[in-house]
Amino acid sequence: MKNCCSCRGSLLCHCKSFCALKVNTVSINKAINTQEVAVKEKHARTCILGTHHEKGAQTFWSVVNRLPLSSNAVLCWKFCHVFHKLLRDGHPNVLKDSLRYKNELNDMSRMWSHLSEGYGHLCSIYLKLLRTKMEFHTKNPRFPGNLQMSDRQLDEAGENDVNNFFQLTVEMFDYLECELNLFQMVFSSLDMSRSVSVTAAGQCRLAPLIQVILDCSHLYDYTVKLLFKLHSCLPADTLQGHRDRFLEQFRKLKDLFCRSSNLQYFKRLIQIPQLPENPPNFLRASALSEHISPVVVIPAEASSPDSEPITDLVEMDTASQQSLFDNKFDDIFGSSFSNDPFNFNSQNGMNKDDKDRLIEQLYREISALKEELENFKAESHRLGVQLRGQVSELEAELAEQQHLKQQALDDSDFLRTELEELKKQWEDTEKAQRSLTEIERKAQANEQRYTKLKEKYSELVQNHADLLRKTQEQAEVLETLKRELTASKQEQQALQSTLKSSLQSEAERSTKTAGLEQERDTLVVAVAQHSQEVASLQAELQQLKDTLDSEKESSSRTLETLQIQLGEKESREQALQQRLLDEQFALLQCTVQEAEQIVQDSLNRLDDPTHISCTSSADYLLSRTLAASDCIERLQGVHGKYLSNRSDVSSLLPCVALFAHLISDTILQGSATSHMVPMEPADLLSETCKQCGSEALRYLGALKDEASLGGADCTAVRNCLSQISAIGEELRPKGLDVEQEELGDLVDKEMAATSAAVETAVARIEDMLSKSRAGDTGVKLEVNERILGSCTDLMQAIQVLVLASKNLQREIVESGRGAASPKEFYARNSRWTEGLISASKAVGWGATVMVDAADLVVQGKGKFEELMVCSHEIAASTAQLVAASKVKADKDSANLARLRQASRGVNQATAEVVASTKSGKSQIEEKDSMDFSSMTLTQIKRQEMDSQVRVLELENQLQKERQKLGELRKKHYKLAGVAEGWDEDAAE
Repeated sequence: MKNCCSCRGSLLCHCKSFCALKVNTVSINKAINTQEVAVKEKHARTCILGTHHEKGAQTFWSVVNRLPLSSNAVLCWKFCHVFHKLLRDGHPNVLKDSLRYKNELNDMSRMWSHLSEGYGHLCSIYLKLLRTKMEFHTKNPRFPGNLQMSDRQLDEAGENDVNNFFQLTVEMFDYLECELNLFQMVFSSLDMSRSVSVTAAGQCRLAPLIQVILDCSHLYDYTVKLLFKLHSCLPADTLQGHRDRFLEQFRKLKDLFCRSSNLQYFKRLIQIPQLPENPPNFLRASALSEHISPVVVIPAEASSPDSEPITDLVEMDTASQQSLFDNKFDDIFGSSFSNDPFNFNSQNGMNKDDKDRLIEQLYREISALKEELENFKAESHRLGVQLRGQVSELEAELAEQQHLKQQALDDSDFLRTELEELKKQWEDTEKAQRSLTEIERKAQANEQRYTKLKEKYSELVQNHADLLRKTQEQAEVLETLKRELTASKQEQQALQSTLKSSLQSEAERSTKTAGLEQERDTLVVAVAQHSQEVASLQAELQQLKDTLDSEKESSSRTLETLQIQLGEKESREQALQQRLLDEQFALLQCTVQEAEQIVQDSLNRLDDPTHISCTSSADYLLSRTLAASDCIERLQGVHGKYLSNRSDVSSLLPCVALFAHLISDTILQGSATSHMVPMEPADLLSETCKQCGSEALRYLGALKDEASLGGADCTAVRNCLSQISAIGEELRPKGLDVEQEELGDLVDKEMAATSAAVETAVARIEDMLSKSRAGDTGVKLEVNERILGSCTDLMQAIQVLVLASKNLQREIVESGRGAASPKEFYARNSRWTEGLISASKAVGWGATVMVDAADLVVQGKGKFEELMVCSHEIAASTAQLVAASKVKADKDSANLARLRQASRGVNQATAEVVASTKSGKSQIEEKDSMDFSSMTLTQIKRQEMDSQVRVLELENQLQKERQKLGELRKKHYKLAGVAEGWDEDAAE
């Protein structure tokens, strides 16, 4: 009877848990709906509380997966809002349960990004923000979902490593960038000329910005503190990119905070902080004291879902939560459900004629009880598993207490060791007093640790008392049900025999509980014994104090002992010195191994098929060879210094690393140059580069071996570099057929012609785009617009590059001509001038050819491959112009930095042209794909044979074209050599 009642109580608890789950499900469906209104506070709060009740987000995702998020933008927008709140204020396991859906969120974001207006584009940006937030908290688990951290916790997140702080700042910039993008997109989607913040539709869009404001305030504060920390550890030039990015985000955030604070909707819900008028000056360390962390204030009377701190809801005690779920249970199933279903008192006084009906009713109730009994069995089994889990948790806590006990014993042993060392080292009174003070401090720390251990035991006793109290309540319920079922004695016997196994498991659990209590008593006794040991140690410390006073007279005897210790210290210092030498040489060996890998990698790349397309010039090869030769001279000098003083390897390590990089660069540039020269010099240059790499590896191997370290010689490497330089000198162009006095004018003319050619190309592209929009539609118009748009971006990037090249050339001429005129400077540096002229011609020609190819593609007469080839050619021409412009430039020149930036812009624009061309080609091919559904088997076989014949013809044609391309390149190089004066040198 008691077991039956216990099962019934368990069923009631299970029903209440089911009720809480149902309430959470209903709240999720009410919070995420298709109505264009803001999410209500009570629904959002219930969703958050549900995650803390179930310690996760399984219910939330099980409901969301059934919603049509991909077909309704408003529904998806409100889902993002609720999910954002759960990530911030929900249980920490919400993030873990949501990671498995990150790819689905990414796919949904890409899907909604195709809509350029309405909620679709907003959903795409919001989903990207949520994905970024999940990735940030996954990489940085120390940061809670609401981003609230103290300065100490922020320092611990970086682990006092400047590299970690650097990377953390970059991730925060990316995080804040996503927040600002959503902020700006919401404002741009609203009609700010009307009072949109008081309409339901406007509030639906503005409500999620409260979460964004809370995130942005913390991210801004942390980035400011991290940047000040980085500036205290790194040079200011290294952090220039960080400062520029922070300044841009500061301006955006200040503007958005100002605009938000003026909206009526936010005024009653949140107090938005105002950022300072000027951004912090990170170059001045004292400016950190002027920084004021922005604080977002949420009024207590606000009715927004964000106005009540969810932490108060989470921290409700168990009784309050149980009371809340009891009320929800009664609201759904009715209070009568908890009444006694077995009360037969109302049947007293019934007539004898109704006895048969009463018997039938009792039989039906007995059948229902049998079904309920089966449910009780399953629930009893589940409760048994749950209680076994609790017993396991208690056993784990007990093991933890035993570990703390062992730790305390280890601390006691440590204290004893300290006492023995103090007895052996009798020093003066002040030193002894400091040692005693340190020991007393450790003893106090141990006492505090024992106090915490006692508190842990008290908590364990309290948990056990709660468990006994719950058992007593179940016994009372069992007694009540026993009185109610007296009329069914036969059924009672069946129930008792069925639940006999449950009683046995209950007895086993009681036995385990008694065993845990016994172990708890044992631990209490152990703690008391340990307290006695601490007291004895304190008494021993007091005795030591008294003994130290008498040991002052024996200081003369201890002097001899100190002298012996001094000798031992000198021996240890010698051993440490030898260890330092070994570690210095081990460090050198590691550096040499890395250098060998660098050189070997360059040799391996010579045989890589993808390296065949790389080209270079003889001038650049000579500059690399000269740099490598200079590095060898410095390397020999620092090598000799290291041999004279083996304790300092700091000057040798960077020289070895630089030597490896320069040799590797020389080998790769030599191989790239050989791809553009005739066969014989190409083979000679390639073999010389390989020999240079082999000699460099041999020299590095000698440095790595201690036996051959002193005799390591890099003369063979220097000889190989000399041979490479000689070959490079023979391959350099010897000059244009132009008078020296005309070179200066010719440079200006060619640069002007290049600018004019690029401007003409831009105008032609605009004209082609206008014609395409007027005459094309559908996929063709989309492809033409994308291709011509990318071509326009490329031409604009080339214009910026040409302008930067002009500025750099003007700077070079002004800094290097002295009292001479610019024409004289150009004439004196004819080789450099001729390189500029050749590069300018190539850029102008490439722009014209690419526009012609684009015109044919737009008209449907050209090939997409021609346009991609032209893009690569013009990128190569601009690279040639950059290389020619920066040969004589100062490496710290601002114009040189702008030229490099413009060069990267050209490369990026070229990649966009190629990507848009490939995409357009695939779209056109998909559109023009053949339909074989209506063809017969004979027709398909005929088409298959024709296709095979066509494939063979195209493969043969491809082979011939590749041979033709090789011959054309050789002829091009030969004609270029004639134009540059190579034949004259050969004749000489």
